[in-house]
Amino acid sequence: MLGVLACVMLALTGAACASSAAAPKPGAIDAVGAENEYANVLSQIGGRYVNVTAIMSNPNTDPHTFEASPQVAEEVSAAELVIQNGVGYDTFMNKIEAASPDSGRKVIDVQSLLGLPDSTANPHLWYNPVTMPAVAKAVATDLAELQPAHAAYFHANARSFLNSLAAWSRALATLKAEFPGAPVAVTEPVADYMLQAAGMSIRTPWSLQADIMNGVDVSPQNVSFEENLFARHEVKAFLYNEQVTDSVTQTFLALAKQAGIPVVAVYETMPTPGYDYQTWMVAEVTALQRALAAKVSTDRL
Repeated sequence: MLGVLACVMLALTGAACASSAAAPKPGAIDAVGAENEYANVLSQIGGRYVNVTAIMSNPNTDPHTFEASPQVAEEVSAAELVIQNGVGYDTFMNKIEAASPDSGRKVIDVQSLLGLPDSTANPHLWYNPVTMPAVAKAVATDLAELQPAHAAYFHANARSFLNSLAAWSRALATLKAEFPGAPVAVTEPVADYMLQAAGMSIRTPWSLQADIMNGVDVSPQNVSFEENLFARHEVKAFLYNEQVTDSVTQTFLALAKQAGIPVVAVYETMPTPGYDYQTWMVAEVTALQRALAAKVSTDRL
């Protein structure tokens, strides 16, 4: 009932809906992922010994406008293990935790886990190939401390998860070898870490990406620059954030399509159903490969 009430409250505020993976398992660890990609990794490693709730889980909602309801606060407060992104992306989590201090609660702040400064410009850490291996190891360690009797189970699941990331690594390496330095345009830096890992050349100015990400008006100079990337066919693909759209990004999308530039949809929260974290990442790389090799657009995953 708590999850249902939270969804109703969030729908009224226009925020993303919290969702539990399954009915609660008696005696299991209660865990929360601020974003559903982190919750998914929690579920994969915790398996039958963890009840996992994802706070931000709606790929049709702008995560930057998220407002936590009292029910979400209650779920976070009751959690024994929490994963949050940090870098200013989900500050509501810090507020909830501060309002309900619990010395026994384990919190994995991914920014801190990776040793990143507060000045880190791009908060979309889950697109960086180094992120989830570190998260998975931390999750296994914390779960093992919470339930030592199942430590071997958690660590075995973590190893399986790490092995499953090899498909994404191979896809990135193949893309980098086939299209070294391929020029691409973006609306904002959602997938920039992945693009950099694949050796792509991001031609969209950082200032334009940051303005769109932060909801700031884009300068006329940057708008003209982006439009010329399409008009002059200076990029081979356009990565478009499906979750954060406005008149400016929609104009860019229309111009890219008019110019025959293939579009690749990217997301801030994992599209569901049908994906887990690793298959989602592979799907994004596969869509980009199709765009570069055959000019095929993927408007939605």
